[in-house]
Amino acid sequence: MTASTVAGTFGALREQLTDAATAFAGSPDALGAILAGMVDDVDRALGERLEIFPVCHHSPASALAMVRRLRAKQPRVIYLELCEDLQPLLAELHNCRLPVAVQAFASELSGFPADWGPLSVVAPITEASAEYQAIAYALETPGVELVLVDRSTDHVFQWSPREQPGAASSANGPTAPGTDSGLHGDAVGVEIGDLRPRFAELEAYLLHHGKVRHWSEWWDQYVERPLADADHDTYRQVMVLIGSLFRRLRPAGADRLDRDEDRERYMWTRMRQHLAVSGVDPADCLYVCGAFHAASRVEQFGLGSTADDFEITPRTDTRWRYGLIPSSHSAIEAQFGLAPGSVSIAAATWTKEVRRHGLSPYRLDGHAAVQRRRGRATTASSPDAPVGDRLTGFLAAPPHLDGLDEAELRGWCVDIVRLARRNGYLASTADAIAVFETSVLLAGLRNRARPTPYDFADAAVTCIEKDVVPGRRDVRRLCEILLGGDRIGQVGYDALPPLARDVLDRLEPLGLALEKRTVQRALLDLSAEPALARCSDLLWILRHLLPPAAVRPIMGERRLGHRSVQESWDLALGRHQRSLIELGYEGVTVEQVLEQRLRRAVRGPDATAAGALAAVEDAIRLLDSPRLVDELGARAVELLAAARTVDDAPDVLRRIRRLLAHHRATAPTLPAWCEAFVTTGYAHYCTLLPTAIASDETDVRQVGAMLGFLFSMEGLALSLGCDRSQLELAVAQSHPTAPAKVALLWAGRHQLGLLSTAELRARCAELLANPLVVPAFPQYLAGFVHALEPVPGLAPFVVETMSTAFAQLPDPVLLPWLPTLITTLRDQGPELVPLLIREAGRTFPETLPELDAWVPPWVASPPLARVADQRAATAPQGHVNVLLRTHPEAVDAISGLLGYDGGWLPGDDAPADPSGVAALLARHPDTVDAVAARLTRQA
Repeated sequence: MTASTVAGTFGALREQLTDAATAFAGSPDALGAILAGMVDDVDRALGERLEIFPVCHHSPASALAMVRRLRAKQPRVIYLELCEDLQPLLAELHNCRLPVAVQAFASELSGFPADWGPLSVVAPITEASAEYQAIAYALETPGVELVLVDRSTDHVFQWSPREQPGAASSANGPTAPGTDSGLHGDAVGVEIGDLRPRFAELEAYLLHHGKVRHWSEWWDQYVERPLADADHDTYRQVMVLIGSLFRRLRPAGADRLDRDEDRERYMWTRMRQHLAVSGVDPADCLYVCGAFHAASRVEQFGLGSTADDFEITPRTDTRWRYGLIPSSHSAIEAQFGLAPGSVSIAAATWTKEVRRHGLSPYRLDGHAAVQRRRGRATTASSPDAPVGDRLTGFLAAPPHLDGLDEAELRGWCVDIVRLARRNGYLASTADAIAVFETSVLLAGLRNRARPTPYDFADAAVTCIEKDVVPGRRDVRRLCEILLGGDRIGQVGYDALPPLARDVLDRLEPLGLALEKRTVQRALLDLSAEPALARCSDLLWILRHLLPPAAVRPIMGERRLGHRSVQESWDLALGRHQRSLIELGYEGVTVEQVLEQRLRRAVRGPDATAAGALAAVEDAIRLLDSPRLVDELGARAVELLAAARTVDDAPDVLRRIRRLLAHHRATAPTLPAWCEAFVTTGYAHYCTLLPTAIASDETDVRQVGAMLGFLFSMEGLALSLGCDRSQLELAVAQSHPTAPAKVALLWAGRHQLGLLSTAELRARCAELLANPLVVPAFPQYLAGFVHALEPVPGLAPFVVETMSTAFAQLPDPVLLPWLPTLITTLRDQGPELVPLLIREAGRTFPETLPELDAWVPPWVASPPLARVADQRAATAPQGHVNVLLRTHPEAVDAISGLLGYDGGWLPGDDAPADPSGVAALLARHPDTVDAVAARLTRQA
């Protein structure tokens, strides 16, 4: 068929459209050029030797036309607009229950910005789509070749603007995690036949005058239904015309137009290359693409083009992994901005039209009933045969008005009332009648004789929905369920990656059907069935890797040094199949994936010492690999030494204490990395203490954790070769200004013996006596509370100080001061307040009557001079007393540390035994004789 023949065929239509443009706009220039250009695009597409089959994604009309054309033409080669590197996955579709999505996934990027990762592309496939019919025909018919010709997934991101590619992955914004509409996650969606106006004003105009709310509803009423009964030629001409209209009425200079044209150049280059290599006759081929691309005007369009092939850039070194993941109707709607329920309605329309026309669609079900290749039908239209002008008659004919199908509408009304009652609505027969009448009324207002599913859904919401939804589902969701439901696909066992199959095989002893989407309870009695311990280990690893709802422990825990003997789990692996499949992109076993993730966590740019210690804990709990533990521990030492801040000091202290306790309980010696971590941390925090305690950016909790590390690890650090003078110099060089940090420093000096309890008590008394400092006294108390971490023996003094403040402060000062104290303690030391309360419980009386006669111990102590006089008569005068009096330095230091400065008691140096110890031993010599005999034998 030559171009002149086609031009003659559509010449009358072109003249009619040009005259209409002149009459409507007064000039044939702009509007006439658009209308004539649309006819030219149809001319060009139909005149191509390689038959172009335009489609719209998830369109029942396109699927019906595809089935008819495949049975009539039976092509030998099908070129399909889909990413070319996804082709190996299509053979696994027969192991799946549709809808599913073909996915390409990459977590290790090369050539792309690091903040883009991980990269993911999905292409959802449903049965009511032309692309699935083409795939099923090609895979189930011997001698037919399927060739994917669109750009690779790597080029999808190569051609993306240099902003986050996932930002525009969903037209409706991010979906809620854990819902069926979020099965695709944040993946970028690719679709065959994206046919929607790119001109916002045009779409708004069509929706307004079509009296519909969403583009999906407009397309269903004005395109899907008229084309469902159209023949092949009419379908092709109308679809190319619509694609040309949307292509010409899009903003000029749009970046997406440039990318779309590059895609068209890419596809035509691939098809010409394949035809040149294979030598197949173009008459035996079929090119399936979106109607938008069928109206292409790029220079590489057509097999007769003399333009050079499009230069295809090489792929990056990014390692892509491929697989199938479950999809759903709601996920497809959320991904591509379709109206809720539109894909379910399309599936129901497909089933109805297939039954009405008596068609046998192609299916990848692996059964013998799948249609085999037949002889070439005599009714097949040849590309060289002249094509008549079907557009003029289609555009001029009035729309076919389907009559009211009362039986169908009545069934919908009865069923929706039944569903509403099951979900808590007080619906009745009267509501069914109201829905019926309202559906007819809405259809009449919208210029259609037969109510569509959209009219019915609006009528049901109007008549049944109340102010409050009684159950989980509202009426619109119930209408979606009634009209087909949110069908959720599933990837079969044979199509799963090796890791997912390994997980299911290893959990088989549980005796559960884990492929189901229901939540199943697993009970493990490890003492009665030790063989289930392997299942328990696997479940704890999956708990760490998968979303929380996929594997949820009900009873039992796994922590350092502890394993439960009985466990109970809620498993929903079938519902979270996508997450399990994506684990398979990272490794062959879950242990390998966990090990890789732990290594990445400690080697990443944002890795911290606390995060490395957490990785060490996970490696001990979940993996029996001492080598990995030593590697992660050594990395934790490196991160601690390289840290320039103390932001994670509380987490570091808590985790290293837990790890040290574990290793001391399970091993005779500490690992080398633990010793290195303690010595490195001791020197590191001593170095940072003067700067951190004076900085306003450092929180009091972090300074308290630093001191806690230094004091609690001091004994171990000194035994490993550290010098205590480092800590003394660090404390001496610290000069804080914040009240809480000042109190922390006082507590540290007290722990080092540089500040006695009496001096602490005197300083607090000075603060309470100064009315200018009293409002800030809660900050000092907060500092003392945080000091309980490094100096737990200070708890009695903190209780004393707080009690003294309550006793001495007048009510006008105390009452405004209390809220500040409560909020300060709650915000700055919530985990240490229980320690303070326990100490107060030991100090104060237990019953209320005792409180009246109770005297605080810090008030009831007798004067030191009177105590000296009372004890002078009974002072021991033995050899120990002589030794202590001869070398009093140690006793004086301890006395000063405890806050007692009363001096030595009077007494003689002559040895005496006023206590009668010698007389007691003389009366009962057996013990002394036994000790002497034992010492003699040992000598």
